[in-house]
Amino acid sequence: MIGAQVAIADDHPLFRAALKQAIFECLPNAGMLEAECFAELLSLIEQNPTLEIIFLDLHMPGNDGFTGLTQLVNHYPDLIVIMVSSDCNGENMQKAINFGATAFIPKSADLATIALAIDSVLDGNVWLPENNQEGVDQQTALNNKKLAKQLASLTPQQYKVLAQIADGQLNKQIAYDLAIQETTVKKHVSAILEKLEVNNRTLAGLAYQQLMHTAAENEAVTH
Repeated sequence: MIGAQVAIADDHPLFRAALKQAIFECLPNAGMLEAECFAELLSLIEQNPTLEIIFLDLHMPGNDGFTGLTQLVNHYPDLIVIMVSSDCNGENMQKAINFGATAFIPKSADLATIALAIDSVLDGNVWLPENNQEGVDQQTALNNKKLAKQLASLTPQQYKVLAQIADGQLNKQIAYDLAIQETTVKKHVSAILEKLEVNNRTLAGLAYQQLMHTAAENEAVTH
């Protein structure tokens, strides 16, 4: 990937600077873009169709848990998304891979480790730290993988409707926000329920919210 276009989406300038240094070691001719929030990242993607690799902070503004990752994988399947985070427990790492990331790089990693992860991804591999399996429940991993496939089957518009459902919005409110007919919303809801294999919108909203169960939940368990 000589001359690859790379975007770093992270709200911490010091980490962006360290990551840029590691990237230049692997891709000395890479074009580098930066975003401080998820909305800015989406603008960069739209404005730069040659973008190939994204380094996505798990907790950057506008990215609620794994919702940003799932949105990128669903809407831009050709992009390589590498998750970065200081919240690097085994469950989060496995979730990131299940939801479509090609690697999970802890923010505590040194430059050599970051370079190793980038090289591995460029070789077509999935990369995780060696100790990533600690604390990962196999059944949970399988459930996450199934949910990831189900969410990836949603159209972009269905994904937007699901996010509104998870936020407690009624069909009339969703229709107004998305500028579509309420009957269209109802059709989307029916399709969402079928694809997620659930019986009602409450369960659909809960499925979406599973993407956001990250650091806060884990911190509550450890304290």
